[in-house]
Amino acid sequence: MGRIGNIVDRKNKQDSKKAKIYTKMARLITVAAREGGGDPEYNAKLKTAIDKAKASNMPNDNIDRAIKKGIGDLGGDSFEHITYEGYGPSGVAVILEILTDNRNRTAGEIRHAFDKNGGNLGTSGCVAFLFDQKGQIIIEKDDSIDEETLMMMAIEAGAEDFIPAEEAYEIITTPEDFITVKNTLQAEGFSFFSADIAYIPQTEVALQGDDIKKMNKLIDMLEDNDDVQEVHHNWNEVE
Repeated sequence: MGRIGNIVDRKNKQDSKKAKIYTKMARLITVAAREGGGDPEYNAKLKTAIDKAKASNMPNDNIDRAIKKGIGDLGGDSFEHITYEGYGPSGVAVILEILTDNRNRTAGEIRHAFDKNGGNLGTSGCVAFLFDQKGQIIIEKDDSIDEETLMMMAIEAGAEDFIPAEEAYEIITTPEDFITVKNTLQAEGFSFFSADIAYIPQTEVALQGDDIKKMNKLIDMLEDNDDVQEVHHNWNEVE
């Protein structure tokens, strides 16, 4: 199983925890609406958040409620964006995207997860240089999709790279061109397994033995935390 296969597999595992996923998606939508307004046509971050929520089958009522919280029609907590960086077992680089209403609580919980699984929470910038921030669109393979047609559409829309994998197609863009490429492919009728700005590792690290178990446990603990929106790492999960 390659890198994209692992992304697909892990997202499927995440989707089994619907209540927790909906909590995270609602928080993301609320913050996007608060920062840029409640109309997704004029708020690219909100449109992306809504698309992510719909991809996880979040009910429309939940989405509407989260938008209303963001624009002040309903009461709600104030969340802030934080990026944490750290090291997993054997020096695996980890970047976390956080939305929290209590920075001290979140820092303690994140530090505990690292400490318990052979890693440690690092300082800002300690691993970010090992990643490139890119737009990443993943489309699962389907008999109805012609690979060459999809590739040409993506490249013509501004994509930097098109990577066919066993389970899916990965389309890479600059952060600036992400929305244009995404909207173009969406208008052509393509459905996305995922579409977001992601941290793509420049190189990957292999693990062995107990370190594999520790890294899996670390990722599980981080993803189970309501404050953690995304977990990025440079572990090559192919065993």
